[in-house]
Amino acid sequence: MSIETMSQAEMRRAMGQFASGVTVVTGMDDAGPIGFACQSFASVSLEPPLILFCADHRGRSWPRIRGTGRFSINVLHEDQTDLCARFGGSAGLKFDGLEWDMSKWTTPALPDVLMRVHAEVHDVHTAGDHDVVIGRVLELESVTEERPLIFFRGKFGIEAPSTPLRT
Repeated sequence: MSIETMSQAEMRRAMGQFASGVTVVTGMDDAGPIGFACQSFASVSLEPPLILFCADHRGRSWPRIRGTGRFSINVLHEDQTDLCARFGGSAGLKFDGLEWDMSKWTTPALPDVLMRVHAEVHDVHTAGDHDVVIGRVLELESVTEERPLIFFRGKFGIEAPSTPLRT
């Protein structure tokens, strides 16, 4: 499909062929805890230690986190689809009824995740309707040894194809 005829739905479907992990980016400002689900997360550099994530700059959560300059990436495990759903929607109070801790970096640390990356905003690049956020790592926390939450073809987990792939 060419770029001239490609719809947003077609691009979403095509990009869904790439399996990704699922994270929740959290922060804290004067109005309270903030967070959103994020699949666009990667390591960038070991020296200096840098990571990246992508966030819709038109959303409500990322602009608030950006204003504080610090955030945590909470990497979810396969039994945390509930956390993804909680932080994946635009509705309301994502932290209501959720037990969480405050990290020493003054960012919310979600419970029982695979790992946490605590970071500060190093650089932000606007790319279309999203910001590519480069974060300088302040601390890494391994929390559990579970299997990761994977998002693939619009669903959680990876199922075997119903028909064999031809080579």
